[in-house]
Amino acid sequence: MYEKWIDTISASALFSGIAKEDLKFMINCIKPRMEKFSKNDYIVFTGERFEGVGVLLSGAATVLKENAAGERIIMTLLEPGDIFGEIAVFSSLISWPSTVQAQEDSVVIFVSGDKIVGSCQNACIGHKKLILNMLGIVSEKALNLNKKVEYLTIKSMRGKLSAFLLEQYKKTGKSTFMLPMNRNELAEFLNVSRPSMSREMSRMKEEGTIDYYLSSIQIKDMESLKNMVD
Repeated sequence: MYEKWIDTISASALFSGIAKEDLKFMINCIKPRMEKFSKNDYIVFTGERFEGVGVLLSGAATVLKENAAGERIIMTLLEPGDIFGEIAVFSSLISWPSTVQAQEDSVVIFVSGDKIVGSCQNACIGHKKLILNMLGIVSEKALNLNKKVEYLTIKSMRGKLSAFLLEQYKKTGKSTFMLPMNRNELAEFLNVSRPSMSREMSRMKEEGTIDYYLSSIQIKDMESLKNMVD
């Protein structure tokens, strides 16, 4: 059942560094639950019973939270190989802390936390690596959440946008790159209004700080952009 997904599973951070032949054996050992979802389906709801780490095998999804006013905030965008639920898997929580929604037809596997850190009766070669991967993922997630908090603490619209664009520049190493999300999703991620954000981007373009076409962004004045982060 998992054979067609073995390349994607292998590329996931959870199973990184485990040889494919060993991985095939391990998958049969940990027996993850597989589910299919249609576009706009909710993969999990906030408050639903938590059953383990999710790994997106195909499609695309978003991790969402709602604030006290009921407004939706995008926390993370998921692509094939990405995981979700890693922060909660070893906590005392028994329910999902966030909602995950499919943006395309998607396939997901769920891996129980007990299967990740529990003793392996079949002595899988890669099980120690699986545990080390999980520890690394949790640490990386904590750092990313810190970055999210930084965006939310920046007061100005221009400052939020500038910080986000500079982060994409650091990730890609290029001054011209594709936004990893559409405008609506970016506004939700930065917790700002879409119309106001679009107006601010237009002003930054007119000033010669950036240029853009659809989802392509070009940073034209790096120093000005850095100075806009407050």
